Amino acid sequence: MLFFYNKKMLGETLLITISDNENTIYENKKNMTLIKNNDGVLVGLNIFNIENLKLEGNGNIELSDEQKEKLQNRLEKNGIKIDLDGTNDDYFVVGEVLTKEKHPDADKLSVTTVKIDNDEILQIVCGASNVEAGQKVVVAKIGAIMPSGLLIRKSKLRGVESYGMLCSKKELGLPYDENTKGILVLDNNSPVGEKINTLNLK
Repeated sequence: MLFFYNKKMLGETLLITISDNENTIYENKKNMTLIKNNDGVLVGLNIFNIENLKLEGNGNIELSDEQKEKLQNRLEKNGIKIDLDGTNDDYFVVGEVLTKEKHPDADKLSVTTVKIDNDEILQIVCGASNVEAGQKVVVAKIGAIMPSGLLIRKSKLRGVESYGMLCSKKELGLPYDENTKGILVLDNNSPVGEKINTLNLK
């Protein structure tokens, strides 16, 4: 669950991303727009006239418990029930690189398979020169919003599908050495699937 607010650009409007989806349908209600996928599942909301929430910040923001309660009441009055407690942190996890192959159509890209929990393995195209099988790495899953504002989507790089990103310190907004290139490699004891915000990253 991601919350985006920019009063200068959008006025008193709150954008909520529940999940990423390429094909969307828009349904307008009083003071809000519902965003659904082709199956009718709610994937996002644009909520207008939210002065009573007294939001602060610019860009991706966190809501207080009081703000969530007010928003939840407003949504339920419109027949919408969603869990507002998910955060952007849920999209960044420890992954284990299982395989690395040369991209068939790009010398500087690799095609990796990355385990992010016991039941899920992702294919991720990576441009870092230091990626290797066996590493523990930071995976930004589809739906993650990077500190730069980039939304991670399913993509196709030179004809090969990619379902996330292997992250560097710079991409994660962490202090980094300009002379150190490539992805952040974690301690080999880092548990696969662990949320990154629980780790002491430096």
